[in-house]
Amino acid sequence: MYAVEVRDRIMIAHSLKGEVFGPAQKLHGATFVVDVAFFRQELDPDSIVVDIGRATEELAAALKSLNYANLDEVEELKGKLTTTEFLSRLIFDRMAAALRDGRLGAHAGGVEKIRVTLQESDVARAWFEGPAGAHG
Repeated sequence: MYAVEVRDRIMIAHSLKGEVFGPAQKLHGATFVVDVAFFRQELDPDSIVVDIGRATEELAAALKSLNYANLDEVEELKGKLTTTEFLSRLIFDRMAAALRDGRLGAHAGGVEKIRVTLQESDVARAWFEGPAGAHG
């Protein structure tokens, strides 16, 4: 299987309600390195997986409302536990929508799977992976 991966980063603040989160229940910040990988069995007619330039632009667009935001105050996230795992699915959904809407290139429909990884430190990361057509 072929893959192409693009990367960006976001800085956020949030708090995670619930005893399981210990000190993370308090407002705190995080910087996430965000990787989005696109997978397909065969290359497209241009011998690529996906247009890297468009994928990079769409990732930046998907992250824009999260970057430098207090996620506790973002309307669409109110009442949500914005864990690393949750955020990886949120970004996956945005990237899958970009793919479905044709914003990743003329032949990007051949992408079968997407993986979104958020690395929150040098020792911890989480990801969501699913079929390219999946949406939440």
